[in-house]
Amino acid sequence: MRTNKRFKWLDKHYFLLLALLLLLPIQQGIAAYNIGPDDVLRISVFGHDDLKAETRVSADGRISFPLIGDVTASGKSSMELEEAIAVRLISGGFIQEAQVSVTVVDRVSQQVSVLGYVNKPGRYPLDSDSSIVDLIAMAEGIDELGGTKAVVTRIVDGKPQKQELNLRAYLENGQNIAPFKMRQGDVVYVPKASLFYIYGEVQHPGGYPLEPDISVVKALPIGGGLTLRGTENGIVVKRKNGSGELQEVDVELGDAVLKDDVIYVGERWF
Repeated sequence: MRTNKRFKWLDKHYFLLLALLLLLPIQQGIAAYNIGPDDVLRISVFGHDDLKAETRVSADGRISFPLIGDVTASGKSSMELEEAIAVRLISGGFIQEAQVSVTVVDRVSQQVSVLGYVNKPGRYPLDSDSSIVDLIAMAEGIDELGGTKAVVTRIVDGKPQKQELNLRAYLENGQNIAPFKMRQGDVVYVPKASLFYIYGEVQHPGGYPLEPDISVVKALPIGGGLTLRGTENGIVVKRKNGSGELQEVDVELGDAVLKDDVIYVGERWF
């Protein structure tokens, strides 16, 4: 009978140890988030319902907890703060074996702003592993007028630095390039797409986003194709000169379309 009990004890603790090992990567990911000012924390102590609290981290990075008073929270992970509170409760003689749980309810200090031509501009919480693709997804993607580039403004050594990213590369080849990781306080701006314009004898005249490698002939189906009266022989392209004025340029059908080009399709003579 004793032998059976011993094996049951070993089995129980073996599976407990296995569960802890499986949870370790998750706990490490959670621990990577550092608490900061204005974050809202939910704190509890196992077996002591009277010590449950929901509190906001002060501007100087501290919280106040029953029995032990002020505790420094800013800069600590959830697990580090749990340990700090437990040590204070035990060393103060309040609880013999304190099992403390700290959950970040509202991550205010670690946020990134996403602005410009996205479907839902705003401020979004930053996880320890958040990338530029994650932030664009949180903003519900790029809107129909948005471009395929993003400008990230980041404070480095107290000075703002800007970096332009090719979102197409991250979205289409994400497995082949290292993700661009976001940092607290970053500002992501998605500018309006570069446009070209097509008018005259096409089905859907108007302005369209300028994609890479668009030639004059490839621009025609983007505008819905030619009307029955339209002809490729009657195409005129106007382009901005150094003064910003539109002037007619001599181009072939296979030549590239540039930003702000205006393509006019004429009609047949017969």
